[in-house]
Amino acid sequence: MLEVSVNHVSFSYDKDLILEDINIKVEAGAFVCLLGQSGCGKSTFLRLLAGLEKPSSGEILVDDAPVMKPGLQRGVVFQDYGLFPWMSAGENIMIALKQRFKNMSFSERKAEALRRLKDVELPESVFDKLPKELSGGMKQRCAIARAFGIDPPILLMDEPFGALDAVTRAKLQDLVFDLWNKETENRKTIFFVTHDVDEALLLATDIFVIGQSPSKVIYNYSFKDKSKSDRTTMFDDPQTMQLRNSLIKIIHNEVRIKSSNL
Repeated sequence: MLEVSVNHVSFSYDKDLILEDINIKVEAGAFVCLLGQSGCGKSTFLRLLAGLEKPSSGEILVDDAPVMKPGLQRGVVFQDYGLFPWMSAGENIMIALKQRFKNMSFSERKAEALRRLKDVELPESVFDKLPKELSGGMKQRCAIARAFGIDPPILLMDEPFGALDAVTRAKLQDLVFDLWNKETENRKTIFFVTHDVDEALLLATDIFVIGQSPSKVIYNYSFKDKSKSDRTTMFDDPQTMQLRNSLIKIIHNEVRIKSSNL
């Protein structure tokens, strides 16, 4: 289990300042939702955490070691699934397992891939299907199976359910939360990008609201030591609804201020 510290991180692209002085400290095992409007730099920040981009200034530390490049300690689930189209669903999982577990035999990798498909409630028959033969929800389940299969202590999820219908989205939200929650001893630290306030309230232990670019953390909230509503009770709980309204107001005010400055 790894702690993550983001210290005074800024990022510029072609002289445009995208992120400015981001400071976040996250305990190991947290489920962090990065909340904000589209285009505010949330995905860019996730790429910095993944080591796919480097900060213009500041540093990102994982257990006091600086993030310098991509690594197997940080798994990534993208909105567009990230599956190789010429490989079957099972092969997409197995190639990640081969990279992560060098000494695992072919039969062991296949057995593990099938187990991971079962974890995400997909039948064995999906193993041999190409991504083009799967629905969006099934593709994302495969991507989640692959990410959990390599067993990274940190999991980065970039609006993974943004392109899915409401019912499939709800099922996958519950699936990811349950996979994370059942790992009581070595629970993954998850960074989950979303622009959906309700999704953040449902999943997060910690919420960070990212403002419009150049983006800063404009608000954060932790459920640590506080009771947390689930899907069946959140809309009936006065405290949750008060927090929901506050988050929506903060985001809308940020958009209004940004629009008035254009």
